[in-house]
Amino acid sequence: MTGIPDTGGVAALRRFNRFYTRQIGVLRQKLLDTRYSLAEARVLYELAHREQPTATELGQALQLDAGYLSRMLRGFEQAGLLRRRAAPEDARRSLLSLSAAGRKAVTELEARSDAAAAALLGSLDPAQRPRLLRAMATIEQLLEPAAAPPRPWLLRDHRAGDMGWIVHRHGVLYAREYGWDESFEALVAEIAAGFVRRYDPAREHCWLAEREGEILGSVFLVKESGTVARLRLLLVEPAARGLGIGRRLVEECVRFARRAGYRKLTLWTNDVLVSARRIYEAAGFRLVKEEPHHSFGKDLVGQTWELKL
Repeated sequence: MTGIPDTGGVAALRRFNRFYTRQIGVLRQKLLDTRYSLAEARVLYELAHREQPTATELGQALQLDAGYLSRMLRGFEQAGLLRRRAAPEDARRSLLSLSAAGRKAVTELEARSDAAAAALLGSLDPAQRPRLLRAMATIEQLLEPAAAPPRPWLLRDHRAGDMGWIVHRHGVLYAREYGWDESFEALVAEIAAGFVRRYDPAREHCWLAEREGEILGSVFLVKESGTVARLRLLLVEPAARGLGIGRRLVEECVRFARRAGYRKLTLWTNDVLVSARRIYEAAGFRLVKEEPHHSFGKDLVGQTWELKL
């Protein structure tokens, strides 16, 4: 059951709506100095990108009043932008398509829209643009998840600033999800600092999962001895779980360890980290030791897992 949003949230959403409608020119009578309103431009766009839709299909897709849409289509037809033909299976239904003049109008509208979007992005510092794009994608995903297109993610090597992110996100997420105290964040900071100070690129590695400049997860593979490597600090952001990122990060650790000539890969975790343990087990790790302990402000059961390479 969802709760009723607070009045502050309602006010903030309304304020954003007023701001954004001003930004994209909804309040102007015509869009981008053309002869078309925003609604007309949107209908022309749909006509250009759909395969002979009916008026009913357009109305449902854009949630437009049937009478309003009918008058708009009639105007397009009178202006020579629109063609109608009877559907072969039902002569009562009209299939709609743009004429050559209609396609030319859409080409001009899209060119002007591209230029306006480029100008808006160009007004921002290059470092700010990914933030804007991520925020827009977040709004789309939250308000209409089914319509939001999938966005690919990739793995990359660590670089300056990443260790700070890893420490910060471990501290925040483990406190939020498991109630662990600051001593865990301190441990993560020690591990990250040790990795940087003693980094051996031939035998160790750190991977981060990233999408459009946003970090989604991370993991370390560090040298334990000449024959044993340790997997450490696997983390996947809550919003990115279910995308296969954790599995892929662990797979990269296993592949790297084999290439580096290690004979065994080990890791230490706690029994409350159920999702992570499932990933380790699926990768072939086997539980070899369990031991209760009190750490990070909690009574826990530590587990050692191993994978023979």
